[in-house]
Parts: sequence; structure tokens; C-alpha cells
Amino acid sequence: MKLFKPLDNSFVELAEQRRQLHFITQNLEATFGVPRNDSREDPLDELINTILSQSTTNINSHRAFASLKQRFPDWEQVRRARPTSIAAAIKSGGLANVKSVVIKTVLDDIKRRCGNLDLSFLKTAPIAEARQFLISLKGVGPKTAACVLLFACKRPVFPMDTHILRILRRTGLLPEKISDQLAHEKIESLIPPKKHYSLHINLITLGRQICHPRNPKCGQCPLNEHCDLGRSQL
Repeated sequence: MKLFKPLDNSFVELAEQRRQLHFITQNLEATFGVPRNDSREDPLDELINTILSQSTTNINSHRAFASLKQRFPDWEQVRRARPTSIAAAIKSGGLANVKSVVIKTVLDDIKRRCGNLDLSFLKTAPIAEARQFLISLKGVGPKTAACVLLFACKRPVFPMDTHILRILRRTGLLPEKISDQLAHEKIESLIPPKKHYSLHINLITLGRQICHPRNPKCGQCPLNEHCDLGRSQL
């Protein structure tokens, strides 16, 4: 029997749900430390970087981003470039032909709607409006929007990736079948104040180092006593 029950208001009160997530946050910080969000990245830089990170490794996406910035002096030049030229610059990141079109489309859309390529307004706009603006851009989903808002804008939002979804399902905080959008909405509102960044980074660390999709190292997991899979391995 799971200590943590799925997030369903008919079974678990909001206070209990918050307590569960607070426990996870504390245990992970005790294990991995309290990460600090010292990023000074421009929101548009983060948006393009996150697009490049899709379906590839961090090393490859960072290499592609650096190559793109080296090839073009600013985002306006990228916007004016042909997709083939953009693709050539980001080739190391994989799916270059697809991502080049997404990047150009996003830049064109931002310029058309804002009159410029400045997304600094996302740092102060109401979170719901900032999120809606981002996900209204073609090729930008809930995770990409949340990454921009959390990392570059330091807003209290919570990106969900495969590591995080896997861990929250194994601990019973999310059901097996749930959409990305609903998962974002359910978890984000329950995270302790000012802990969105810490929980995001530490859950990813746990997923990469310990809670693997296959053959997880349950004996090393700080959450193993509160996870069906973890207890079965003890």
C-alpha cells in the first residue's frame, strides 16, 4: 500500500497533498542539497535553448545553441535566415530540419505580435498570461513554457519531464495515466513556496542517478520507504 495516494480531491485533502510534496522536497534537499537558480539567461535565449533540447542530450543541445549564437549575431538575424541556414548551424543538436522551422516560426510569431523580439515582459506579467502567451506559439508546449518561466524568469512554475513524471507516479502522487497539462496543474499548486526550482532540479537528479526507468537503485533512494517499488526492493 502506498503511503502517498494519487492526487484526487475526493480521497485526499489539499493539506495532505501539500504535506506529501513537502516531505519529498525536504528529503531530496537533505540528500542532494538546495540548488540555487542563478541563471541570468534572457527569456528568448531560454526558449530557443529549450526547443533545441527536445529529443536530444544536454550536451548536444548546448552545442547546437552555442553554434547558433556564433553563426548569427542576434535573434533578428536568425529570424531573417532561411530554415536551411538555421538547420546547418544547429545540426549537432539533432532533428535540425524540424527544429529550424520551429525556431523561425516562433521568432516570426513573436515579432508579429510584439513588434520586437524582447520577452522580458514575461518576468512581470501574470503567470497565467505569460504561460498562455508561450504555449500559443506554434511548437511550444507546457514543459517548454514552464522552463522559460522557471529558469529565465524565476517564476513559481514547475516543468514536468520524464524523470519527474516517473518518480511522482512511483510514489503515488500521480496516477499512471494523466496528461502533461493536468500533471503540471495538479503538482504546481501544491509545491511549497519558493521550492519549485529546488524540487525540479532534485527530482531530475534523483531520476538520473537513482530512480532509473529500469533497474532503479532503490536501496540508495531517499524516498524508498514511501514507494511500492522501493519497498519491494528492500
